[in-house]
Amino acid sequence: MTTTAPPVKDRPGRPAGGDERLLHHSPLRKLLGRPELGSVVGALAVFLFFAFVADSFLQLSSFGTVLYAASTIGIMAVPVALLMIGGEFDLSAGVMVTSSALVSSMFSFQMTANVWVGVLVSLLVTLAFGVFNGVMLTRTKLPSFIITLGTFLMLTGLNLGLTKLISDTVSTKSIGDMEGFPSARKLFASQLTVGGVELKVTILWWAGLVAVATWILLRTRFGNWIFAVGGNADAARAVGVPVLKTKIALYMGVAFCAWIAGQHLLFSFDVVQSGEGVGNELIYIIAAVIGGCLITGGYGSAIGSAVGAFIFGMTSKGIVYAEWNPDWFKFFLGAMLLLATLLNAWVRKRAEATR
Repeated sequence: MTTTAPPVKDRPGRPAGGDERLLHHSPLRKLLGRPELGSVVGALAVFLFFAFVADSFLQLSSFGTVLYAASTIGIMAVPVALLMIGGEFDLSAGVMVTSSALVSSMFSFQMTANVWVGVLVSLLVTLAFGVFNGVMLTRTKLPSFIITLGTFLMLTGLNLGLTKLISDTVSTKSIGDMEGFPSARKLFASQLTVGGVELKVTILWWAGLVAVATWILLRTRFGNWIFAVGGNADAARAVGVPVLKTKIALYMGVAFCAWIAGQHLLFSFDVVQSGEGVGNELIYIIAAVIGGCLITGGYGSAIGSAVGAFIFGMTSKGIVYAEWNPDWFKFFLGAMLLLATLLNAWVRKRAEATR
């Protein structure tokens, strides 16, 4: 004689049959599930604060300046955020930007070649740095902190040593009069006027990278791989995710964006100081964390990194417009990091509690 289990009574809001995939999620639940929610709240608070304490902060010209400051960080915060979602770090990202600019400048000057030749050589060299980080990570199984810290130190030494060896100074020679410089500057360091506001081209680069990264994360198989690798690499490998290739690709993404930022650095001034970029890697990570990325990986968004960079831009310029001592900037940046991390953790717990 067989017995049949009694039917399970459907809970309120649960569809008949008990399929969780058919659950209707309220707009509030969807909002609480967004990684960038905490950073958006923080950005609004920072904006209102500086709008109140600094009258010039609300001027259109100030808006363009804030966006430019945010874009120079945001271009790198986007790939760093994707890398953190994938569960890894890159402490060499800051000096890699400078390395990219130095390669372009010195190759063009020493070879007396068209500037665009140096730009393309720089792209290949910078991507090679990314591949090096990714391959070393996957082959040695060492933590990304150790691998990229080693790369950071090596690039710092190479930047200074090779620049002194080739140029006899700590900066490169001017390439402003070389063929191809005007067109390269137009692509990497020009500005345009929109509605009376002067906007640097880096803002367009930044917006494009955020859009592409968001599409990758939300609409592609590779985006699913990034979240899977960051959440649990062993489980991802068990279901067929190419973990090693995914991580190498993420490091190449950081290198590609470092190339873009490096070319902007070069073509904004036509010379590069070999010691620049040290310390910027922490700012990129801070922007990603403020934007909702978890240190442990598997959670975050490209839009959140953009909001984090925007908060950085508002703070760095807001202090100037408020006529405060800029020495306080790092204090405010650290305070925002702690507050944003706590707020993001609270939002994430609320989101999980409503599931």
